[in-house]
Amino acid sequence: MGDSSVHGAVDRATDSKTFESAARAGFAVSGVLHLLVAFIVLRIAFGSGGNADQSGALATIAQQPGGPLMLWCAALGMAALALWHVAEAIVGKHPSEQGSSRQKSDDRPAWKRGKDIGVATVYFGIALSAARFAIGSGKSSGQQNSGISGMLMQHGWGKFLLVLVGLGVAAVGGYHVYKGASKKFMKDLRVSGGTFITAVGVTGYIAKGLVFAGAGLLVIVASIKADPSKAAGLDAAVKTLGEAPFGKVLLILAALGIAAFGAYSFVRSRYGRM
Repeated sequence: MGDSSVHGAVDRATDSKTFESAARAGFAVSGVLHLLVAFIVLRIAFGSGGNADQSGALATIAQQPGGPLMLWCAALGMAALALWHVAEAIVGKHPSEQGSSRQKSDDRPAWKRGKDIGVATVYFGIALSAARFAIGSGKSSGQQNSGISGMLMQHGWGKFLLVLVGLGVAAVGGYHVYKGASKKFMKDLRVSGGTFITAVGVTGYIAKGLVFAGAGLLVIVASIKADPSKAAGLDAAVKTLGEAPFGKVLLILAALGIAAFGAYSFVRSRYGRM
């Protein structure tokens, strides 16, 4: 199939209201997961356990009545959102809004297309995790990350790779902080904003960015010190934050920020540009 045929097929797919609705549902799923992570962070702040990451949120859903069905719905929503980002990499941003005037992928910088593919990969990963928890084979992402990090730390090139990963995660965190502080997230919405939308967008992006940045820095430090337990991702970052002076207060603030990002995800599900 040639490039024009692929472009035409993606054009037709993104004209589908069903596909768009499924992708919007993916943002709603993200909102639920962030609210659950915020709840887990609060539990940690007050002395309870839990994994403060997506796997912890998915495990919480799995334990509820009808959990497997909800997880399959979550997997479908996240997969649809991932496919939508793949479509944006091919035919341009916001394909359902631009019609015949949409910007083609070869008119966009390669890094922007790469960003869409990267975001799609993350969403596909969450969809796969949801499916695994639905069938009862889900695992803590923190434990998996620690295991992989431990193997990589046995080699010099592995430590170097982990440092690069840490720098990448920290850079993503920095971008989230910038996007929140500059209110660039408003470009993703069809509405001009308002007190609530602006508040949850700014707070959510900055809070999530700081957590990502912390996780990235922990990976770098863990690689240097050869400590796999500190390279376990967001869960390790949150629990390290709790060990700091005034850790309880910091965890509560982090929970509120993550919850704000969850609220913004619901806003994007309703008003996001697609």
